Amino acid sequence: MKSRFKTPNELRQAGIAALVKTLGPVDATQFLRLFDAGSGDYTRRRRDLLGNPSVDEVISEMKQWKKNSK
Repeated sequence: MKSRFKTPNELRQAGIAALVKTLGPVDATQFLRLFDAGSGDYTRRRRDLLGNPSVDEVISEMKQWKKNSK
């Protein structure tokens, strides 16, 4: 049996059909809604929030957090 690659649309349709068959239409819809690509620039936002700490700074903060959580 020869197999060919599915187009993205064919793969998407087969995946949705499998979800609906297994979970039913309502749960399949709820499952698909869990996946959201989001918006914005995650990397820039992360850098703005956290800065660009060195490995040593991160380790130091982890040690401080561990010490304070005891």
